[in-house]
Amino acid sequence: MGAAVSMKGADIIVDYLVRQRVPYLFGVCGHGNVGFLDAAARAGNAIRTISTHHEQSAGHMADAYFKVRHEPVATFTSCGPGSANLVVALAAAMMDSSAFLAITGNVPTNQFNRMPFQETGRFHQGDFPTVIRPYVKRSWQPTRVDMVPLAVRQAWETMLAGRPGPVNLDVPLNVFVEEAEVEPPPVSVRFRNGAPGEPAALAQALGMLLDAERPVIVAGQGVLLAEAAPELARFAARTGIPVVTSPNGKGAIDDRHALAFGAIGRNGTFAANEATRNADVILALGFSFDDRATSAWLDGYTFSIPPSRLVQIDIDPAELGRNYPAELAILGDARASLTQLDAMAASRVGERRDGPVAWLDRLRRGRETWKAWQEGRAASDALPLRPERLMQAVNRVLPENAIVASDVGVHHNWVIQLLETRRPRQLIHSWGFAAMGFATSGILGAKLAAPDRPCIAIAGDGSFLMTPHALATAVEYDIPVVWVVWNNQGYCSIRDLQVGLFGGRELATSFAQERSGELYSPDFAALAKAFGVASHRVTHAGEIEDAIAHAVAANRPYLVEVPVDREIRPIGTGSWELPPLPPPQPNYEAALRLAGMTA
Repeated sequence: MGAAVSMKGADIIVDYLVRQRVPYLFGVCGHGNVGFLDAAARAGNAIRTISTHHEQSAGHMADAYFKVRHEPVATFTSCGPGSANLVVALAAAMMDSSAFLAITGNVPTNQFNRMPFQETGRFHQGDFPTVIRPYVKRSWQPTRVDMVPLAVRQAWETMLAGRPGPVNLDVPLNVFVEEAEVEPPPVSVRFRNGAPGEPAALAQALGMLLDAERPVIVAGQGVLLAEAAPELARFAARTGIPVVTSPNGKGAIDDRHALAFGAIGRNGTFAANEATRNADVILALGFSFDDRATSAWLDGYTFSIPPSRLVQIDIDPAELGRNYPAELAILGDARASLTQLDAMAASRVGERRDGPVAWLDRLRRGRETWKAWQEGRAASDALPLRPERLMQAVNRVLPENAIVASDVGVHHNWVIQLLETRRPRQLIHSWGFAAMGFATSGILGAKLAAPDRPCIAIAGDGSFLMTPHALATAVEYDIPVVWVVWNNQGYCSIRDLQVGLFGGRELATSFAQERSGELYSPDFAALAKAFGVASHRVTHAGEIEDAIAHAVAANRPYLVEVPVDREIRPIGTGSWELPPLPPPQPNYEAALRLAGMTA
């Protein structure tokens, strides 16, 4: 036990974060957290405070920071609307197993139950934790200074144990500023989720894979969280088993790897969906089988389980067998399990039959046809640009070590389908909660997490307008990131649903002037300049590569606005269903036949 010292509640928290080597605090000031800010100011040489212009941005920055580094930072918000503004970002992080410590200020305890300014208290005193209950792993609300050491340590350890996620430390104002004799909490050792699956089960899984004629590995985000990409590549190469990823697992294997066939699901590649719907044995690693990645569980679109036999490895027991029956369900860490599988395979690859050779040839033909199809459309020089043309430019000019953050909207579907991802954590996005504004703000957190890597946000005009104030933060703190604004003058992913499912009727999805009906768009390049951000608006297709390359090389906040054709939709190789509305049918193979091509 350490010696007791007299400390303010805020100093206990900040001192603990400093000793945990947390480099940043992201947030917005308020009367409920002024005591915390005073402690942060005194520790300013050890922990840097970044003041944002909206609490949602602070949360997205913290989320993105963890997605890039797998190390958490903390946010600070004040009572009432300040912390309520954080809810979207907490939900986004929770749905994507991304961790940060949300420090929320509350009203003084001696004002509980009196309904002071900004108390959430009509059902229970100081009740902000109830507001975010579904969106954090747990909340702590120390109401005395001597409760703070245990609360902050337990919050930190809970945040990172097992499946990571955000946690909340809700602190009344007086607890920040009052003093007590306390023992500072000891530094927490990072729990590594390193337990492999049960050896006999792994041996059975390997036998099923090596005996299969059409095996496939599906790598989910759990592979990225476990930092298991090298082990995945090694096991795939040893066994010759093709690999696909979930959209949230993109980067688990280099898209140029000979055994990589892209992402599955609604907007997956043809070869990826072809692999999973025709496989006889599927090894799923850290993959939750969500609706967009599975074509909404419609049989025969992305999966056919059964007759496909499923081997599922996941660190979260709640995921095992949740959406598909697993013939073999294994509780374990992806990296540790792959390490054991590879060691077992080293002595057994000689037993492998020649059946998968034909399987791989089939998938490779599908991959090459897909590539040729997309390149043909990317050759267009039309303006507004075809989406394929813009994605081709991104793939051509981005440095290999770049980080791309995709915001939410129709452009996100194109990013999933066409972005060439070379390494783990190269693509970050809000997947499970799909929070618009994530990338526009989160790219700042990504850059702070990886200052030596170029960081580019691809944001639709609708998602960019959710958190455009991120530009001001970038200028204030000299955070050199690039925003590529995909301007199609509307919420076009929802417009496409209206057009396809409701007889072409549109309402509230296009950005247009009500009186004239003419499409409307802010001048994003001019807006950026008003913030002090360098900018360029693309006016012809031939300049797109140079514009993005110049923005990256400028090493300063930079915005590139790109007009994109709103009438071109991603080609469908899977589906998605919103019952009772009918699911759209895949149209890729029909398009090939019209073009005189075959998959």
